[in-house]
Amino acid sequence: MTRPAPDPAATAPDPAPAPDPAIASRQALLRTLALAEADEVLATLGAIDPAPDYTVVRGPEVGLVMVRGRIGGGGAPFNAGEATVARCTVKLASGEVGFGHVMGRDETRAKAIALLDALAQTAAHAETIAAAARAMDAARTAREAARAAEVAATRVDFFTMVRGED
Repeated sequence: MTRPAPDPAATAPDPAPAPDPAIASRQALLRTLALAEADEVLATLGAIDPAPDYTVVRGPEVGLVMVRGRIGGGGAPFNAGEATVARCTVKLASGEVGFGHVMGRDETRAKAIALLDALAQTAAHAETIAAAARAMDAARTAREAARAAEVAATRVDFFTMVRGED
């Protein structure tokens, strides 16, 4: 007696849920703030008037995280070492909670990022912070392009050199 083949649709795992646009937007903002220069983040927070009323939930504090790597980007993961990070969590008087994480030991920057994250969740400041984040992204892109051009100018292609015995 042969058994019927199982229905592939019945045994297939559920597809991943579609990403929430609000979560993706907040992740992009936090990435931008973490990669921005400290003076850009502090200037954006300083432009918020009046200053927000908040309480610090955690930190700011400095700690270590384990950095994982992969050989060639696709090999087996391994622990590459530890990196220093600063983090902070704040809560606005209106209830919004903001998180700030940044590589290094800059606790002031982590706190500023947490405040901007919380303020970006409010209707009064969302567009102002989004505009500042777009400007920070443009500035970072320009810095990275200038750095890439500087590095490219020093590049040597050894395959084009003429050998002496020819």
